[in-house]
Amino acid sequence: MCGFCKPPQSLEATKGCADCKSNFCNECFKLYHPWGTPRAQHEHILPTNSFRPKVLTCPDHEQERLQWYCRNCQRLLCSLCKLRRVHHGHKVLPIAEAYQALKEVSFILANQETIQSQVTKLEAAIKQMEVNRKEEALSAQVSEKQGLLEHTGLMAYTQELLKETDAPCFVQAARVTHNRLVKAIENLQCFSLAADPSFRHFHLDASKEIKLINSLEFIRVIDTQKTLAYDQLFLCWRLPQDSAPAWHFSVEYQSHNAPMTWQRLDEVKGTSAVIDRLQMDSVYVLRVRGCNKAGFGEYSEEVYLHTPPAPVLSFSLDSRWGLHADRLALGKGQTYARSVPGLSLLQAADRTLTSCHLTSDLLVADLAVNQGRHYWACSVEPGSYLVKVGVGQEAKLQEWFHLPQDMASPRCDPDSGHDSGAEDGQDSPPFCFLTMGMGKILSSHSNPPHPHTAPLPPRLGVCLDCDKGRVTFYDAHSLRMLWEGHVDCSAPVCPAFCFIGGGALQLQDLVTAIYQHSHSAKFLISPNVN
Repeated sequence: MCGFCKPPQSLEATKGCADCKSNFCNECFKLYHPWGTPRAQHEHILPTNSFRPKVLTCPDHEQERLQWYCRNCQRLLCSLCKLRRVHHGHKVLPIAEAYQALKEVSFILANQETIQSQVTKLEAAIKQMEVNRKEEALSAQVSEKQGLLEHTGLMAYTQELLKETDAPCFVQAARVTHNRLVKAIENLQCFSLAADPSFRHFHLDASKEIKLINSLEFIRVIDTQKTLAYDQLFLCWRLPQDSAPAWHFSVEYQSHNAPMTWQRLDEVKGTSAVIDRLQMDSVYVLRVRGCNKAGFGEYSEEVYLHTPPAPVLSFSLDSRWGLHADRLALGKGQTYARSVPGLSLLQAADRTLTSCHLTSDLLVADLAVNQGRHYWACSVEPGSYLVKVGVGQEAKLQEWFHLPQDMASPRCDPDSGHDSGAEDGQDSPPFCFLTMGMGKILSSHSNPPHPHTAPLPPRLGVCLDCDKGRVTFYDAHSLRMLWEGHVDCSAPVCPAFCFIGGGALQLQDLVTAIYQHSHSAKFLISPNVN
């Protein structure tokens, strides 16, 4: 609107005065610019809200016109600014020369077709090259040339800039793009490919690489047989004596029953690992490989481990119940027991010509169960004379234990390799034992004079199913079934062990305890697929 009309009759402005820096309607412009006065010489322009100074003046020195241009600082200078020490040694040009130099941007606009042909040549060179470092240099050069053709970028700004006819104003606006424009002109006039697409000048020297490859020594893992499947899987391995040290190992495993993607834990620092959260009664396949500066070595041979058929029952031997200190001793942690023939056995042997005298020692667990399925394992010393391993009702075991030791137990059938405690007509006996001795297992179906025995496995597994009243004995390493019996689980049932003569047994420790005992740090593998 006109800034000089009196309200409420303000009219729309039709002219603007660059000298007055105001907008006028026709009548007001004539009124404030009378003919024959200096105001009549004012420059009229279109109405605007932003009036540009007609003459650029120095912001530091008022009334001083900007007549010089410093190429180093890229600033417009007045006569006083030019004399400052800060511009000493700089290249200072008159506005006219700077105006002509910056006007050379029109050269780029006039050679758009040349630039486009150079871009095409660059793209053709890229297509002729294989994927290598040269492509990056040429791609960067294409981007640089393509930027000169973009209307929204430098060219669009340059086209608007060339419309400016006032030299100081042009230099003021063009200085921010001066370096880019000078570089673009130089690249346009002196164009060449940033990289040669051919390899005729290249000579490959692979001597260092060959030497490094020959020095590489991959890790070879051996001896992964020291393994155990119990409450968790325990895998242990070692390296050859002449092997290079390994930075870390990778342990992989999968279920053999339902093969799928290998599950893996990377960067295992030790030479053993533990795997938990396993499926019961399943076969797992495990393998290991080492890594050093040469990379990963070959996988070890695959190890197959069979998990127990039921959750592992952890217990200790009860030392307070019926323990004869002169014949039976417990180890630290109460998971080891040894029976030594004492004086009482020697005294009983003095009467062997007239009657049969047996000295037996009974040990039970410190807990009892009456429901669910449970599994545990133990090792019987091969040199043991006679050892019975099994389960029984606590009350019935106490009753049997307090019988005179020189009387034959009615629950021990000399013609049977196992002691079930069953009487005639009783389907579920109160206890059930498997008999073993001198490195052998006495078969449950043996009949004199042809007794049948089987080798004693290194570890014996026992699985109690309280719901079905069934006890199953296994070779704990392969989980091969050795014998199966029945037991009455209407009352609490506990693991029990009986010694006759000298012998020893060791309860299987939990994998976690073994691993923590042999390592100061624990690496626990969870079944997360990596």
